[in-house]
Amino acid sequence: MKLLKSLLLVLILSNANAQEKVNYQKPPKEILNLVDISPAPSVRIDKKGEHLIFLYRNSYKTIAELSQEEVRLAGLRINPKTNISSRINYFNNIKLKKTTDNNTSQIKGIPKNAMIANFKWSPDQSKATFTNTTHDGVELWVLDIITKEASKITNAIINANLGTPYKWFKDGSALLVKCIPANKKPLIDSQKVVPTGPTITISEGTKAQNRTYQDLLKNPNDEYNFEQLAISEIRKVNLDGTSTVWSSAAMYSTFSFSPDGNYIIATSIQKPFSYLVPYKRFPQETKIYTKTGKTLKTINKVPLSEVLPKGFMATRVGKRSMTWRKDLPATLIWAEALDNGNPKMDVEFRDEIFQLNAPFDETPKSILKTIDRFARIDWTTNKEFAIAYDYWWNTRNTRTYVFSPSTPSKKPTIIHNRNYQDRYSNPGSPATIKNKYGHAVVHINNNNIYLIGDGHTKNGQFPFIDKLNIASNKTTRVYESKYQNKKESIHSAITIDKGLFLLRIESANEYPNYYLRNIHKTDPPKQITFFKNPFTSIQNVHKEVIKYKRDDGLELSGTLYLPIGYDRTKKEKMPMILWAYPVEYKDKSSASQSTSNPNRFTYPFWGSMLYWVTRGYVVLDNASFPIVGEGNKEPNDSFRKQLVANGKAAIDAVDSLGYIDRNRVAVGGHSYGAFMTANLLSHSNLFAAGIARSGAYNRTLTPFGFQREERNYWEAPKVYYTMSPFMHADKMKTPLLLIHGKADNNSGTYPLQSERYFNALKGLGAITRLVMLPKESHGYRAKESILHLLWEQDQWLEKYVKNRNNSTSKEVN
Repeated sequence: MKLLKSLLLVLILSNANAQEKVNYQKPPKEILNLVDISPAPSVRIDKKGEHLIFLYRNSYKTIAELSQEEVRLAGLRINPKTNISSRINYFNNIKLKKTTDNNTSQIKGIPKNAMIANFKWSPDQSKATFTNTTHDGVELWVLDIITKEASKITNAIINANLGTPYKWFKDGSALLVKCIPANKKPLIDSQKVVPTGPTITISEGTKAQNRTYQDLLKNPNDEYNFEQLAISEIRKVNLDGTSTVWSSAAMYSTFSFSPDGNYIIATSIQKPFSYLVPYKRFPQETKIYTKTGKTLKTINKVPLSEVLPKGFMATRVGKRSMTWRKDLPATLIWAEALDNGNPKMDVEFRDEIFQLNAPFDETPKSILKTIDRFARIDWTTNKEFAIAYDYWWNTRNTRTYVFSPSTPSKKPTIIHNRNYQDRYSNPGSPATIKNKYGHAVVHINNNNIYLIGDGHTKNGQFPFIDKLNIASNKTTRVYESKYQNKKESIHSAITIDKGLFLLRIESANEYPNYYLRNIHKTDPPKQITFFKNPFTSIQNVHKEVIKYKRDDGLELSGTLYLPIGYDRTKKEKMPMILWAYPVEYKDKSSASQSTSNPNRFTYPFWGSMLYWVTRGYVVLDNASFPIVGEGNKEPNDSFRKQLVANGKAAIDAVDSLGYIDRNRVAVGGHSYGAFMTANLLSHSNLFAAGIARSGAYNRTLTPFGFQREERNYWEAPKVYYTMSPFMHADKMKTPLLLIHGKADNNSGTYPLQSERYFNALKGLGAITRLVMLPKESHGYRAKESILHLLWEQDQWLEKYVKNRNNSTSKEVN
């Protein structure tokens, strides 16, 4: 009898710890009603501010869509039948509206069950093009803005596996399109092929400290399949659908017209491929062509980039960031490293910028040297001025240079030299207009440019437009938002000289809509879209940005939401969910700044915790979790200590307001926020339970750096060990819900991370649950997955937080 009882006990325990067979579930009605909504369309506006294009989409994919055939090669995820990314988001309808009209028109001829992507205006914006994905492949369609009709101009022959598959000719009469070659070979099914030998990779003594990339090539079959999916021929396609071969087959990655439309640069991927890095670091070759397809010259050859110097600011030698100069007919621009791409080298200048004019047979001309790593150039309406930017991650510094491309001997003027994490001092970005070539350039008038700024300050957010004289570096404010109870975002300039700008205005319970404002007039802005609020059930929820201090005096903040119907006069003690994501800083001043705006529309999305205000929870969203390392100290040297200090400060702040039961607080996060959550539960007793989604928990599995950590494991083994929740699984005494997409493609957050961490927690007796979502990547897409995710989180919170039995206070270890 004792033996029988023992066997029964073993069976009960084994069943309790076995896998659960659970079909997709749905969350409670209060949450479900907020999830199953139709989102507002995406908006495109023409350069004159006359026409609005509305692109409609479904909120989510279906699990059936995510279950379609997919190959994962060289950092790409491709549907091999349709020849487009298997993870792309599609639109399903297009409507048109004039900004002067109230009515919206349905575009005629939209394909049935449309799967629309790659939308692009024609050069004169009288037309637009888009791709439509069918069961058999990708088609190209053209939309006439005047007639409001769409028509197909190619069959399903387009190769969209490597980025945007087409470009307009300058005169708008035709397009260059990447098409599948007629002689494309069938793919190899690696599961059905008998191997002819092992797969071998070698190291000949050169350091190659690469991140833990996913979806890499693994064997010769992968190499073959990648080549077949990458190869395309470029065809000239006329608007009537006729076409001719423009350039023979190659693995074209990018191509672009010169501003005058007479030349094209096209970059193709070359061999040998690599099993260590994604395709963007494979060998490349860039050629210059005439618009008729004649090859002029090879302008750049890039070898395989498996080996780079150590550090985030490392780069390869040779020409990089090659592009057309937007303010001239046909001039190429590129950067070259002066430090051999090695951030450890002590040099006066890091990068040098060159230009080469058509017909590209002269010696390239140096036009600028940057002190730190080159970022980009904003070209202007005045050919004598350009604006360049550099940056340096280690110091979080960026500079803005005003220089003369035609007189490079003239010393550039540095108009901004600042910490790019200092949001309060951000001067804004230059307002642009379309020039005669159709490119966005900075408008200069009498040495004045306009800067559009987000306007974050210690007292709130007040977006602005400044006039900056680039000769004197004097700034004059010409417009600043006065809203106290709304959030105004200055989107772009429509007509700068006339002061006409495109805005978006919203409030905590007012859905975002677009407006036109003339900053030279006192008239109220003109509303041009009229999207309705689909989240009316939570539109009156109490929302505020709270500010508080960490134990070391660092100022923190978070957006606090109270449950629906909560009476603030009664101060009932409610459970709370704290959701956060750690961010590294090099100075306390930047770390203490708040960019949260209480007037931002309360918009729950698939990963949001805002749904739980309908379930009686207080939610502290986007809570500040800075990790600061000033001077020679690295932020991660005190990661755990600062995490716990951030968590305690947040709970203390909300508890002091009288809203919560501090013994019923959950913490959660996604990706690095999941990593944060596991650490907080392992090294403090602040929380009742945790939710960790798509995280990494063992840093020895990412030995050559992670997140913003440059040091490798062998340089900082203590840091890697101390920061890894896996190494401290024996300290976990708090219920932890682990969720991960089975097809996670993010560097470092392999599904294996959650699986192995769960095994460790389970083996050590922790209360934990692992939910692996089929077909899902780092962010979740299928409606079935998202509804089940919400159900899992709700079940966990109800059991271990809201209905937690332990009422005794717990303190930090």
